[in-house]
Amino acid sequence: MPSSSDSPPTIFEDFCQLILGVDESIRFVGIATLTGAILAMKYRANLEPLLTQEESASSIKDSIWRMDSRRGLEEKLGKTLYVIATYEKLKRASIPVGQEGNSILIISFDRECDVESIIRNKILTILKPYGTIN
Repeated sequence: MPSSSDSPPTIFEDFCQLILGVDESIRFVGIATLTGAILAMKYRANLEPLLTQEESASSIKDSIWRMDSRRGLEEKLGKTLYVIATYEKLKRASIPVGQEGNSILIISFDRECDVESIIRNKILTILKPYGTIN
C-alpha cells in the first residue's frame, strides 16, 4: 500500500504517479500483482474519491480475479491488452503489465474522456518497455 509520509515513495508509487500525470482525466492509478498484493495506489490531487481505500482495494482484487480468468481464453483470442469498463460516474481500465503480465495496472478516468485514445496513445507507449504490450 502507499508509503507513509515519512518514507520515500516506492518505485511502484513513482510509477503510479508517472501514469497519473499522463492525462488530466486520470483520477486514480493502482498496481497489484496477480497474487493479490497491492503494490501502490495514487489519486489525482484534490480528488474526492468515490470509493474508500478499502473499497478500492477490494475492487482491485476483483479486477485481478477477472483478468486472471481471461487467461484461459488467450490461447485462442490472443493476450489481453487492456479492458475498459464504463460506469455512470467514471471509466476504468485494467492493463496487464510486467513480465508475462504478472501484475495489473488499474486506472480510473473521468466519464467524459476518450479512454481508448489515452490508453493507446499515451499509456501503452509508457508501458511497452515493461513487457506484455505489443
